[in-house]
Amino acid sequence: MTRATGLLACLLAVTPALAAQGAPRMRARDLGVAPGVLEPGPKNAITDVAGVRVGQSTMIVGDSVRTGVTAILPHGGNAFLDRVPAAVVVGNGFGKLLGSTQVNELGELETPILLTCTLCVWRAADALVGWMLEQPGMERVRSINPLVAETNDGLLNAIRSRPIGADQVRAALAAADTGTVAEGSVGAGAGTVAFGWKGGIGTSSRHLGERYGGWTVGVLVQTNFGGVLQVMGAPVGEALGWPRTNGITMPSGDGSIIMVVATDAPVSDRNLRRIASRALMGLGRTGSTASNGSGDYVIAFSTAREVRRAADAHRLTTTELSNDDMSPLFGAVVEATEEAIYNSLFMATTVSSRGATVQAIPLDRVREILRKYHVGER
Repeated sequence: MTRATGLLACLLAVTPALAAQGAPRMRARDLGVAPGVLEPGPKNAITDVAGVRVGQSTMIVGDSVRTGVTAILPHGGNAFLDRVPAAVVVGNGFGKLLGSTQVNELGELETPILLTCTLCVWRAADALVGWMLEQPGMERVRSINPLVAETNDGLLNAIRSRPIGADQVRAALAAADTGTVAEGSVGAGAGTVAFGWKGGIGTSSRHLGERYGGWTVGVLVQTNFGGVLQVMGAPVGEALGWPRTNGITMPSGDGSIIMVVATDAPVSDRNLRRIASRALMGLGRTGSTASNGSGDYVIAFSTAREVRRAADAHRLTTTELSNDDMSPLFGAVVEATEEAIYNSLFMATTVSSRGATVQAIPLDRVREILRKYHVGER
């Protein structure tokens, strides 16, 4: 990759979305799709969890490269020196989630989380390590566990060129903030496909009332998987004619999805594992069957001060929620995951590359189907 190409990608990092195509895109709630009973946070995004930052770099080059990086930072400080408890849960393990074994062994994150394309994982990890080593206080560090996840965007992206490099990773990290999160065909979702339509980045959140502790749960997804799409029970995929073609009535569902869950509730890595497993229930509600070729992963972490872990601490004193207080958080994760997946589809734009075109799901038809099945009428 030339230096000019790298600079182009950096400029694209601050672009909120690819150029709009066709009818305006909208989030699930604008279509009356509001899964569950809990209210979202003000942004209805993972950044509703105080301190969580998201940055994205979208890389569009010629008629072949459609990919990017999405970075999730647990807080505004140094993630290595001020660690948060974390857990990784595997729904189906056909994927490359670099760093997951140490996260589950030690129960903590020590870097931001990066999402990118399959063959770019190792380049992204190398760039993340380089960036981390440059941070203040890291002068004596000799081991870092970068957490980098992926989905395979090879249909729309020249994935064998492994286009992601340090410029794109640094651009995503530099762009990270606590504001609104761009969704659809952006960042690590620039070239992904879900349920046969254009997939991408989606996010949602839920806020628990004071009765349940007043905690917030946020979810961000990178969707690139299959199945037969359902939207709050309405058979949208079947009604749109997918997948009944050429006698095939059940698609392979191959692909992947990464689900990142954040909460400000003070929970340990043990209960974060339980929280993460509930995201798979939200995934199932949308029509996924976690097929053989689908890498379905959940990364969960808590930002609460009560459970933070200083890198140089010899003893840890924490205060965490009891098991009996977990159920409201479980419900919040299921609801937010389901809605984040819908947002990734509804906000995605049609993308073409190398003679292939993946259409954005037609929202006018989706609206008709939802009306037929009385979704969004309450």
